[in-house]
Amino acid sequence: MTATIVIGDYSDTDLAAMKADFSPVFLDAPADLAGLDAETRTGVTAVAFKGHRPFGAAEMDLTPKLRLIANFGVGYDAIDVTAASARGIKVTNTPDVLNDDVADLAVALLIAQGREMMQASRWARSGDWKAKGEYPLSRKISGGRAGIVGLGRIGREIADRLAAFKMEIHYFARSEKDTPGWTFHPDPVSLARAVDYLIVALVGGPATEKFVSKQVIEALGPGGIVVNISRGTTIDEAALIEALETGTIAGAGLDVFLNEPDIDPRFYDLANVVIQPHQGSGTVETRAAMGQLQRDNIAAFRAGRALLTPVN
Repeated sequence: MTATIVIGDYSDTDLAAMKADFSPVFLDAPADLAGLDAETRTGVTAVAFKGHRPFGAAEMDLTPKLRLIANFGVGYDAIDVTAASARGIKVTNTPDVLNDDVADLAVALLIAQGREMMQASRWARSGDWKAKGEYPLSRKISGGRAGIVGLGRIGREIADRLAAFKMEIHYFARSEKDTPGWTFHPDPVSLARAVDYLIVALVGGPATEKFVSKQVIEALGPGGIVVNISRGTTIDEAALIEALETGTIAGAGLDVFLNEPDIDPRFYDLANVVIQPHQGSGTVETRAAMGQLQRDNIAAFRAGRALLTPVN
């Protein structure tokens, strides 16, 4: 009988490490817990979880002795943390180790959109460079005004990088932060109105659903660029698509969407959108560090030590 369940799509390296450390049972999704026999479910005390499928009260109740859900990723909005707390279940995540990669991608998305790097690459590859000459001019990104929606760990890393691009940094957060002279805005509309680029770095979950609303998008204006590396839920996606189609804003760089990977097909028809397949933390080094931190939390729980990165 195992005491650990591993749920989700893991790399071969992580799978091997899980097997060596915990001798677990592997499942594809939280709903698969219902397919385990009662004896196995009753013996489970820890779950290693990776993915975006809901892990709610019903799944938790299938494992009455469950005391830890160790999440792979900094975002844990798929887990009902309130239900976990009510049942005495601790939740952990993997913060900090992915900050650099996600921040790097946010900057890359902004530059790729503004400098039309995807289009320029196609221009060269198609033979147009040889046949038609220079690619049409794009826009300068350095020196612009950047607005960060959510100045948490990742948001601050993004701001630090954009400051190096000689940008004027503005931000929205729940409260004013200690910053090197960056401009605080008490609401996202005033933030959007003041900047050229709006970078969304919020946590996911019901509290931030459609936080970047139609009003916020419209306040950004026709020269504005939206970058989202948080969750697809944080933006009113229908309003964003409409703004991109009508020229209400200039463009977007998106790593996250609703209903991933089956995203709204209208995005694929928009030349002013740079699309990435939710790969903000997708480097070998960072995913290895995330897996290690997840396993370290489980090991700490098994040894009766303090959890490294508790959420609740």
